[in-house]
Amino acid sequence: MSPIASQHIRSGDAEISYWSLGDGPPVVLLHSFPADHEIWLPVAHELAVRYRVVLPDLRGHGESEVGEGPATMEKHAADIARVMDDAGVGRAPLAGVSVGGYVLFEFWRRYRGRVTALILCNTKAPADGAEARAGRLQAANDVLERGTEPFFESMIPRLLGKTTRETRPDLVEGAFRMMRRMSADDVAQVQRGMAARPDSVETLKTINVPTLLVTGDEDILTGANEAELMRQNISGSQLRVIPKAGHYAPWEQPEEAAGILRQFLDVL
Repeated sequence: MSPIASQHIRSGDAEISYWSLGDGPPVVLLHSFPADHEIWLPVAHELAVRYRVVLPDLRGHGESEVGEGPATMEKHAADIARVMDDAGVGRAPLAGVSVGGYVLFEFWRRYRGRVTALILCNTKAPADGAEARAGRLQAANDVLERGTEPFFESMIPRLLGKTTRETRPDLVEGAFRMMRRMSADDVAQVQRGMAARPDSVETLKTINVPTLLVTGDEDILTGANEAELMRQNISGSQLRVIPKAGHYAPWEQPEEAAGILRQFLDVL
């Protein structure tokens, strides 16, 4: 089963692309940075047996335009609302990896009536500290000056777990393939948007829908500590750790990730 042709919509100042596959109750999956909807495809094929899976490319990623200025969480959240409108999805469970999780915090603040459940994968609630923010802004400047390839190469050991890097060259190459769909301007504006994102720790306490937290045991960016912080602050949330997976856990261990998501979604 392959995804249908991409749909293209206007959202604010950008053209946003999304895909859908399968039939049944909808579920929306948001990818990580620097990647695109492809990171979810192996999991989406498993879910599509029972669900209609909607897979947007966030602005500045994949086939979606970045628009003018930083790709803020507000812009991303509005884009997802527009995608859901176009796809005929009123309310649904939404999942997000990394920046996809940051977008979901903003989406919850603005459009919580459209959220029936949350799946927060390899993400974290706190805003960037001063050092991390400065690092993002420096990286944004660097890619505009030197191109994207040094940045992408530096990200691989941070994004993919040790097991994946040592045993799955195909997944490493696939990660590069997704990254290389982003231009220097895309990377810079997405980084600037993430640097400006608000703190979401207080938001966690307002989440009152079923929530699943997922991380990888080799995730050095947003590992078990960040997931545990979310678990303690989101009433009734469940935490699952995927073995032999880094920050791109659904890409690295799709069968395990799909099983965890199905187990959660099937009882909603």
